[in-house]
Amino acid sequence: MAHYVEQMAYVGQTPWHGLGNQLSANQPIEVWQQQAGMDWDIKEAPVQFMDSVDDTQSRLITFPQNKVLYRSDTNAPLSVASQRYQVVQPREILEFYRDLSEVSGFQLETAGVLKGGKKVWALARTGHSATLQGNDVTNAYVLLATACDGTLATTAQFTAIRVVCNNTLAVALDDNKGAVKVPHSTSFDAQAVKQHLGISVSSWDGFMYRMKQLSERKVKHSEAEQFFRQLFSGGKRAVTQSPNEHAMRKMLSIYNGHGRGAELGSAKGTALGLLNSVTEFVDHERRARNSDYRLDSAWFGQGATLKHCALEQTQLMLA
Repeated sequence: MAHYVEQMAYVGQTPWHGLGNQLSANQPIEVWQQQAGMDWDIKEAPVQFMDSVDDTQSRLITFPQNKVLYRSDTNAPLSVASQRYQVVQPREILEFYRDLSEVSGFQLETAGVLKGGKKVWALARTGHSATLQGNDVTNAYVLLATACDGTLATTAQFTAIRVVCNNTLAVALDDNKGAVKVPHSTSFDAQAVKQHLGISVSSWDGFMYRMKQLSERKVKHSEAEQFFRQLFSGGKRAVTQSPNEHAMRKMLSIYNGHGRGAELGSAKGTALGLLNSVTEFVDHERRARNSDYRLDSAWFGQGATLKHCALEQTQLMLA
């Protein structure tokens, strides 16, 4: 079966079934661009089609309202977009981190290409981390991704990764500085995005303060069961219209001691444990065509939505 991840590079442990080119730490952006498969451009061409005049003649007609986006290296088509569409090149995703790496100490850890080039991303560790009860360490990252198939605006997103299980969770803050989304109808200004994102210790500290609160909120068994049922079928936060019994049983099992780090003091019998069980399920256990589809869903699709709903629902438990 073909992989959803076309090419990627990484530093550290091999992710997602061994895919990608392993790099040593502190490689320059140019090396990342080559090894992550991002050393090509998105080109534009007018949309054209053939119109049959009669049985022997045809004519080529241009459709001026739209354009075709295609790869410069293979000429493979990526999508059809309106003339207002502003292209963000793969190299711009990596260039976003150049000064953050050279001045602010960020370290790129993974970057790559999904869906034949329709989606590209890079993930860098910021250097910030926090430790909860039981030596439960979470590190802070910034994820930058874009897509040219209409599925994703160019998005810079704070991402928390729990070390014991490698679970990912998008950082959500009340002031909306957890993420910055730039629609493709406007140009991408990397410096403006960094300023708007507020890449700072205070943003991270605010998020981890909430995680600490969740780690101190004790949960009864009946509450845990209700949490998972509400996650799938409750009110406005429903992800599906009918409860997914298999998913609920698996998450409850992860929560009840079978998950990575589930026995740590921060997670055992707590609201944070409930949240961790959802992130572990989405990132590692959820049924998917392959691990690459799971990655795309966990970061950008339905899996990311499920994790966000779980975060909201656990925070309601603090009220």
